[in-house]
Amino acid sequence: MIRRRGTLFVVSAPSGAGKTTLCREARLGVPGLAYSVSVTTRAPRPGEIDGVDFRFVDEASFRAMLGRGEFAEWATVHGHLYGTPARALEEALAGGGDVLLDIDTQGAAQVRARYPEAVLIFLVAPSLRDLEQRLRERRSDNEQEIARRLTRAREEIALWRRYDYLIVNRDVKEAMEHLASIIQAERCRTARLGLTFPDLEVSK
Repeated sequence: MIRRRGTLFVVSAPSGAGKTTLCREARLGVPGLAYSVSVTTRAPRPGEIDGVDFRFVDEASFRAMLGRGEFAEWATVHGHLYGTPARALEEALAGGGDVLLDIDTQGAAQVRARYPEAVLIFLVAPSLRDLEQRLRERRSDNEQEIARRLTRAREEIALWRRYDYLIVNRDVKEAMEHLASIIQAERCRTARLGLTFPDLEVSK
């Protein structure tokens, strides 16, 4: 029999690297992978659905949840608050389910401290030029905001060695294949499995 606690997979990336798209593809393409919906105070972007992409709340509600200790991690990113609800996360892991988190480098550091066995994956664009182009193609930020995101991106990229894996997002399909391979490999690690073979037990 195989017994295992679920594995927590964390994906971080600079803004514009394609993290949201990659995690969405993982949710659709990797069997048995739950997605933890983060809580945020920012406004929904076009096409985002409350409760599916994020849980959108006002700042007062977020801080009330924070005061009650409801977050496994939280951070301020580009002026907005983000947090991961702890209860659903713990329940999924305890039940043997694997969970995917889409969070920034601040949150990833908190997760690594709280869950040392978590698998941290860093996603980057091929270059800063590609990253800037992707930010501009989104057409959701003004020049000042784009400059701020690029400055933050440089700070985040400098932290890549703190992660267990690095994926360069040249193509979404290729990046998805790499992510799926990482998840499958981690699921097979002997250190994560509790195995018993009754038929092989030696009678005394």
